Amino acid sequence: MERQLNLCLLLLLSISFTTASCGKENEFPDAEHSVNKRFGQSMVWNSTNLNKEIVVNTDHYLILFTGDSHVGGIKNLTTLLRIARNSNAVAVTMAGDLIDGNPKDYAKLSQCLQTQDSVPYFLTVGNHDLWFNNGWDEYFIRFGASTYTFTIKTPTGNDLYISLDSGSGTLGTDQLKWFENTLQNQRLYYRRCIVFTHLNFFRFRFSEISNPLVEELNKLIELFTRYHVDMLISGHEHRRYTQVFGLTTYIVMEPLKDGVYNAGYLKLNVDKGELNYSYERFN
Repeated sequence: MERQLNLCLLLLLSISFTTASCGKENEFPDAEHSVNKRFGQSMVWNSTNLNKEIVVNTDHYLILFTGDSHVGGIKNLTTLLRIARNSNAVAVTMAGDLIDGNPKDYAKLSQCLQTQDSVPYFLTVGNHDLWFNNGWDEYFIRFGASTYTFTIKTPTGNDLYISLDSGSGTLGTDQLKWFENTLQNQRLYYRRCIVFTHLNFFRFRFSEISNPLVEELNKLIELFTRYHVDMLISGHEHRRYTQVFGLTTYIVMEPLKDGVYNAGYLKLNVDKGELNYSYERFN
């Protein structure tokens, strides 16, 4: 079994290397510096804004995940927030590409979310959110950190959620070290661990979009296995995909974006620690 796992890992990494290396530098200029700068600002923000804890009084809760909303349009986002309220979801989590790359869209996104303040929301950035010169500044002013944790506490156990910033195509050395330290120091105290980020880790079809650098991917898979990360939820690819690899379920969501045939989101039901998810579509 271990030999088969290692062979599978080598195959996935080789696919990742051949597809991710093409054009990476042009797509994400100065990526290491950019993500380390955002990580530093996120840590300062986290130091004055305590990590959020959601307390649930039952053994079951629902959390909705989405990615690639690409605001502009807010029809699907508004619908999702209404679904969250009506289904008593404890939170909505948005895994990057929040906007389509125009500064005014951040104001539209912020206004839409603030009108739905009965449902907590957790965001991180994608590559589209950083394309224009002040993209990160616009995000940070409104939403704060892109790297952080939040927890959900139930009568039967507590669950850890970790947001990672992969908007530059890499986690960067500083964030990767923080992630390892977080798992090392906190994972033991939580029943489940779910990570969400924008960039999908594995390539499941031919595509020109980027995924993590091969060395970084190798390190992340090793950490996921050592500390038993239950689930990675991501977007970026705009097509649904599920892969169980080692101890982790890797999920790629369909986009929330208005006007596409496969617009949807992910429902994650947690019942006494059991994770059950389903892909949901608007059409």
